[in-house]
Amino acid sequence: MVVNRPAEELAAKFSDFTHLQDSLDALTAEERAKVGDVEFGTDYIKIKTPQVGDITLRVTERSNNRLVLNAEGSPVPMGMNVDFRPVDASSCEVTGEIEVEIPAMLRPLIGPTMQKAADQFGALFARLA
Repeated sequence: MVVNRPAEELAAKFSDFTHLQDSLDALTAEERAKVGDVEFGTDYIKIKTPQVGDITLRVTERSNNRLVLNAEGSPVPMGMNVDFRPVDASSCEVTGEIEVEIPAMLRPLIGPTMQKAADQFGALFARLA
């Protein structure tokens, strides 16, 4: 998803996730329902799910072009990368990638769902920008 902000400005906005709560609260009820039960802290995003409980994505790396988050409380090792790729001087593309250690037999079943989750996170970051 392309956002009309420079990558550096967007990365600076995501340097403290607590500022995102206001943007999240401003979403329409329909958009908010797509996001689910999410809580923002300075360096983490906590996702509350009925299936596995709370999963916390904590920042382990920040740069002008990338955020790297690793999961705490996840039933499998998991991480997420959010990349800010400059399109031009005033806009960038935001993409999300989730890395999960899924047993080979379950990949065809779980892989598409995890990709959908990664796409939704990229879209969430773009909306909150």
